Amino acid sequence: MNLLGLDTATSSTAVALGRRDGWLREARDDVAPGERPQHAQRLLPLAAELLAAAGIGWEAIEQIAVGVGPGGYTGLRIGVATARGLALAHGATLVGVGTLRALAEPVAARSTAAVLDARRGEAFIGLYRDGEELLAPRVCGPAELAALALRGGPETLAIGDGALRFRELIERAGVHVAPAESHLHRVSAAAICRLAAEGKVTSAVPAYLRLADAELALVAKTR
Repeated sequence: MNLLGLDTATSSTAVALGRRDGWLREARDDVAPGERPQHAQRLLPLAAELLAAAGIGWEAIEQIAVGVGPGGYTGLRIGVATARGLALAHGATLVGVGTLRALAEPVAARSTAAVLDARRGEAFIGLYRDGEELLAPRVCGPAELAALALRGGPETLAIGDGALRFRELIERAGVHVAPAESHLHRVSAAAICRLAAEGKVTSAVPAYLRLADAELALVAKTR
């Protein structure tokens, strides 16, 4: 089928398009460290670029797969809302794909700790091996992170911007972290397309895993 994949769980905006004949291409916007994400501005233009490259129109899209996190609260809202709107407007089916599962998808034949920087001194982590989930996504602090990563065994590879942020901690526990320049640290929308095509999907509902900053502030005020 013709499948559009989106992910805005991190500061990057990633879009991929797969045609029913096997053609698959990804387009992305990776902002520099410290810069504001451009999800709202770049998501639809990147999708339009891929449609033009594929030689098909919006009406040809049969399924839209969106990364549901965990990840940034605002980014997830933008990605899921955009995916819902596109699916409704063009009659496509809508599915969700776990962002940590997508991060781990390119790694084969070894356990993978997919780790994203959750800010506030925390990380999102999930463990996978050959597409199977060994540890469901969760949020944790640095003290717990290394122990969770090690659950995959000594051959575990840690990837993601969270693995880079907490690299020293993770490697001290005996888990290898991919080189800083590796593409494995970026969530791939092409991986989201592949997982959706394999049926490894969930409902298109954001997996925040914790309260947003504004909600935390409100809770603090009511105590």
